[in-house]
Amino acid sequence: LYDGTMEPTHGHDWAVYIHVTAGTLDGMETVMDFHELERLAAAAVAELDGTHLNELEAFAATNPSAERVAEHLYRKLAAQLPEPDRVTLSRVTVTEAPGCRASYLGP
Repeated sequence: LYDGTMEPTHGHDWAVYIHVTAGTLDGMETVMDFHELERLAAAAVAELDGTHLNELEAFAATNPSAERVAEHLYRKLAAQLPEPDRVTLSRVTVTEAPGCRASYLGP
């Protein structure tokens, strides 16, 4: 915490919002298939689900804040999007509690 003390271990029911963009639509007139995006998101989130984030390698050297969780998910998803020359991941937003959200917009 800001005063230097450690926050007690606690859980969150995270919500994740993923924003993809494209300069052109595909043959189905969409940016991308939502089912494919759901599959990619589920795989990225699965490694975090039900875990103590501080114990994961991804957060070994950093605080697993909402900001860092959003960044982590962004990096995982950006590397897996289909058609990387057309489809771009523009933002990942996570909420850890009502009214508490953070977004990562990418590099």
